[in-house]
Amino acid sequence: MTRPLTRTLKATWIAVRLMIVFTVLLGIAYPLLITGIGQAAFPHQANGSLVHAADGRVVGSALIGQEFRDANGSPLPQYFQPRPSAAGDGYDPTASGGSNLGPQSARLVAEIATRKRQVAAFDGVPESRVPVDAVTASGSGLDPDISPAYAKIQARRVARARNLPLAEVEALIARHTAGRDLGFIGEPRVNVVELNLALDRR
Repeated sequence: MTRPLTRTLKATWIAVRLMIVFTVLLGIAYPLLITGIGQAAFPHQANGSLVHAADGRVVGSALIGQEFRDANGSPLPQYFQPRPSAAGDGYDPTASGGSNLGPQSARLVAEIATRKRQVAAFDGVPESRVPVDAVTASGSGLDPDISPAYAKIQARRVARARNLPLAEVEALIARHTAGRDLGFIGEPRVNVVELNLALDRR
């Protein structure tokens, strides 16, 4: 066997052994370690932040929004409504994405104006009180949160539809309002899925 061939075979064998070692380390051991730490320290988050109905059924994830509409596609008055979604037919996790319409888009301006009229009419408030997140979709189309301002304008409608005192519905909103992350990142927010589940659990 010639010396160049011997060197080539030796280098190949070293490369194969390194590939096996790093495959075991990074492809098996490391994922198992991280999965184990996640399950031990953060089991709820590691398993998808699943939310359950009163009877124990899994009805979604706290990380993915849902639409609360009837069979005809009309919003249900007894539920808080999420922000619009451009993901598939709405909140489709297999089609996450935005509309890609920019602020100069005539179509987007028209859609926002239509949504503002619809929200104002549905919630019985002036158009001037409709917050931005009520008429604009998130970049992912899966955002489960709305602003406290949007939740607040829906409270009277939900209370009336469920025959509840307005103060009780507003207290639920307050309990499900999360502050800024670390006290300064982002904005206060209300998780619509969790809030509606809390209403159903009453």
